[in-house]
Amino acid sequence: MLRDIVKGDDAQIDAVLGLIAGAAPDILVLQGVDYDLQGAALNALAGAIAQAGPDYPHRFALPPNAGRQTGLDLDGNGKTGEARDAQGYGRFFGAGAMAILSRHPILTEGVQNYTAMLWRDLPGALLPMTKDGPFPSDDAQQVLRLSSNGHWVVPVDVPGLGAVTLLTFHATPPVFDGPEDRNGKRNHDEIMFWDRYLAGAFDPPPANRFVLLGGANLDPDKGEGLKSAITTLLTHPQFEDPIPDRKTAQFEEIGSMRVDYLLPSTDWRVVGTGSAEDPAASRHSLIWVDLDG
Repeated sequence: MLRDIVKGDDAQIDAVLGLIAGAAPDILVLQGVDYDLQGAALNALAGAIAQAGPDYPHRFALPPNAGRQTGLDLDGNGKTGEARDAQGYGRFFGAGAMAILSRHPILTEGVQNYTAMLWRDLPGALLPMTKDGPFPSDDAQQVLRLSSNGHWVVPVDVPGLGAVTLLTFHATPPVFDGPEDRNGKRNHDEIMFWDRYLAGAFDPPPANRFVLLGGANLDPDKGEGLKSAITTLLTHPQFEDPIPDRKTAQFEEIGSMRVDYLLPSTDWRVVGTGSAEDPAASRHSLIWVDLDG
């Protein structure tokens, strides 16, 4: 990604820049962004966005689980060291991870990062099993993390409002597995993490002015996956759904689906909503919500 940004002649990157410049959000959560330790890729992307439109001086990314190798066979195919044997799918460490760009200061001292939390430590975890026991092995389940990318709670200092807290994640697709439904169950639990978090199972959750935004990779009605997880969030008493029924991605085989979500807490007043699409940029739409505290 960094190479293609620096070259400056990549049609997909140009399309992404155009979408972001057109929407010009104050706070932007990105997915599918390569992570590196110095932040070179994210800084290059922010610099390219600034040339096209909005400037984002405040940038945030944490080491993800994407591409973080375990040394174990996590998909049960008898091999190790492959993309699916990492904590989260990735051909290299940091491949296609998450990032936040903001016009306003990010309060890094208040960040809660659950990226390292083990899957088995989630209350009520649906760990994959077969007739022979834990899938793919007990050793694997002892080290496998819940997040395929990360689960972050990130406060942003917004003038006139104070701390606005982002709850963000990017769940694994509930496909590409076998009858043990490993990815389906992990997708379910990555989404259900937020229900447990707001119930106080981990660190204290924010009391107000928070927004859940990210890729759940789960449509409430269409395609594969355990639908109860996303239904739980869409009907959660602490969230409102300002863009119901809006499809957010287009897939060749199954068509349009709602797999990306932006759910403000109920104390916000929703001023406006929208989306922007460009197939040259991504099969996913850029979705946005204007909020008033």
